[in-house]
Amino acid sequence: MVDQVTLEGFGDVITATLRNSKTEVADGISNHNALYARMKKKGNIRMEAGGTVIDCPIMYQGPGVYQRYFGADPLDISFQQSHTHSRWEWKQAVVHVTSHGRELQINRGRSKIFNLAKSKIKAAIAQAANGMSADLWSAGLLDNQLTGIQAIVTTDGLGVVGGISATTEEWWRSIVQSAAAPIQGGGAITPGPTTIESLMGPLYRRLTIGSSTPDMIVLSESYYNFFELSQVSLKRYTNESSGDAGFVSLKYHGSDVFHETAVSGIPDNTGYFLNTDYMELVVSEGRNWEQADDKSPVNQDTVVTPIYFMGNNAASDRRRLGLMKA
Repeated sequence: MVDQVTLEGFGDVITATLRNSKTEVADGISNHNALYARMKKKGNIRMEAGGTVIDCPIMYQGPGVYQRYFGADPLDISFQQSHTHSRWEWKQAVVHVTSHGRELQINRGRSKIFNLAKSKIKAAIAQAANGMSADLWSAGLLDNQLTGIQAIVTTDGLGVVGGISATTEEWWRSIVQSAAAPIQGGGAITPGPTTIESLMGPLYRRLTIGSSTPDMIVLSESYYNFFELSQVSLKRYTNESSGDAGFVSLKYHGSDVFHETAVSGIPDNTGYFLNTDYMELVVSEGRNWEQADDKSPVNQDTVVTPIYFMGNNAASDRRRLGLMKA
């Protein structure tokens, strides 16, 4: 009887509530973060079954040699190494839905119990969403933390990322636009409403390869304010509620421009120019924020339902990813 629910019975209520909306937790988390929502929209959240690490194939040059020849000239058919793999460690996270006997006694009754379960699930989703957002933008310096954007798009474009050293492999370097030393040459630029596009333009063009361009620009609060003020007479907001979970953005060329606050973990005076065709979030099957069996400690009057995640970010071409910094 729900009117006389036990600790074990409350675990069943939590499980049933989550089962009725199987994707509620994962959706709640993805809808909290514009980057997560964009990768979900583009089908770049990949489920992976097994494996000690996450392998991401990379083609860093064409499979053969482009050769000009005349008539019966000998043709170069020598083998050319063109593919490799980046490797990313599995990372794990968990949130718990917890209750205790006193709480259940206070909330006896069908409607109270189900409202309590929904409230606790909502709180767990918020907790997971905040943690996941911080990890997505992180430098991955904490124990077992995701390889975040700061770790993939580094401040100097270098680093050992995905098991590949960009110091020795130039094709694996991300692009850096520094206001102190602009990639287009010339003196330092002080970022502001009248100068922000002089930083954005050269980086955008450097990241444009054929028809492939950044599709998502994420600016810290200060840089977003500069960009918004620079667009006073041209400003056009978009709200792709069906695809980007309702996040409001501006436009720059063909890219959506979003902002993130410092709470998310993005550094101030920073902008990330991302081509999400070359990014993905790889998730272990059965661990995409999915609940496990509830547990009751032998020395506590509580019941705990864990909700697990296992996965990591991965990139297949860092040359398509850029950083704008002071």
